[in-house]
Parts: sequence; structure tokens; C-alpha cells
Amino acid sequence: MKKKILIDMKMIRKASVRSLSMLNPLTLVKNPVMFVVEAGSVLTTAMTIYALIQHNGEQLFTATISVWLWLTIGFANFAEALAEIQGKAQAENLRSTRSDTVARLVTGDVVQEIPGNTLKKGDLFLVEPGDILPTDGEIVEGVASIDESAITGESAPVIREAGGDRSGVTGGTRVLAGKLKVMVS
Repeated sequence: MKKKILIDMKMIRKASVRSLSMLNPLTLVKNPVMFVVEAGSVLTTAMTIYALIQHNGEQLFTATISVWLWLTIGFANFAEALAEIQGKAQAENLRSTRSDTVARLVTGDVVQEIPGNTLKKGDLFLVEPGDILPTDGEIVEGVASIDESAITGESAPVIREAGGDRSGVTGGTRVLAGKLKVMVS
């Protein structure tokens, strides 16, 4: 099993560049709270410059407030950009998993291995412990414990079985225990 990397330097660089571009007020206007914080940052920065010119003793206070507001905007933009990049990376990973997954197609009594992305609606396929489900479907036969954390984020495995309301399975999830015969939906 491959080790999952949550964050790498490439993501951090992309997020840093993206967070700087998000300082544009036309971009921030879509997020009203951060837009108001940015407006406050601009105002306190102007007050700091005025205090420095006038030497009125408020320089340290206004500079401190200004720095805190700019840091708030910077970190918020960075976190938003990083979350967006991670979401796109995870979606791409799930798409590539689908094309790399091998499916065991059942035709009558014959089972043959085919690429998972060639399955069509109505096809039957088999999955066993350790297999990744190649596509969405309905369980026709069997019971299994399935790890859906790649899709739902839920760490606890779920039980799926034929019949009833727990018969739907999702492509990209992993079978932990049990064998299933699934019809592509």
C-alpha cells in the first residue's frame, strides 16, 4: 500500500502563489468577512503611515494592529488555497484510481480481468478483500466490510450487503473483508 502524502512542497508553493493572488480586492469581495478584514488592514496601514509622519505616539499600536490584520488575511488565504489544491489533488487521484483498477467481469460462468474504466451499466463484476471497487454499483450477492474513507473521510469501515438499503457501493473504495458480486449502476 502506498504511503499517503498529505502535503508536499509543490502544494505549498502553489498555495503561496495563489494566496498572494487572492489579496486582490476583486477576489476577496466574494468572501465578505475577509474583504472587511482587508479593508481594515488598508485603513490601519494608512493610519500607521500617518502616525509615523505626525510622530504622535500611536505608531506602535497602529503598526501592531495592521500587522495582525495582514497576517490574518495571509493565513486565511493560504489555508483556503491549500484546501482547494488538496481537494483537486484528491479528486485527480480518485480519477486515476478508476482508470488503473482492474475489474473481474462475470459473463455467465466465465470471469475475466478487464480495465475498470471499460465496465458498462448492467455489467457484473467480482471484488475480494484488498480490491478497489472500479465503479459505482449495487451488490447482487455477498456481504463485505468496505473502507469508504477515500470518498467520505469517515475512518470507520461500513458493512454493505445484497438487498435492502445498504447495497450501494462507490467506486474508489476498498473492500476490507468479504466477497461481493456487484452490478454496475
